[in-house]
Amino acid sequence: MANVILDKSFHYAQLTISAYLTLREKGHFRLADQLVGSGTSIGANIEEAQVAHSKLDFIAKLTIANKEARESKYWITLLDRDQLLKDHNDIPEMKKEIDEIILLLNSIIKKSRENLK
Repeated sequence: MANVILDKSFHYAQLTISAYLTLREKGHFRLADQLVGSGTSIGANIEEAQVAHSKLDFIAKLTIANKEARESKYWITLLDRDQLLKDHNDIPEMKKEIDEIILLLNSIIKKSRENLK
């Protein structure tokens, strides 16, 4: 059975790497590092949550993923400029994907917290 949040976060990481390479080609190394760091960390934390040792650990790891997703959204919004990534074909898809990832993470975290009670 497919895990939607894992699949979406992996796909987003792939899009992030593509944008990272474009930024580096343009000489924006620091911005590229910021984007790829947050964009790939989302899926890594979601993957770690899959083997959490407790429900609280699961929630904690997903909360970190959610924070990274929000940071990634910030970078994508900031970098959507003519001299940076405006011409990068994946930007609209990245914006759509990150919004969906944030919504999914919010929902999973909320439901997981409710199940603790």
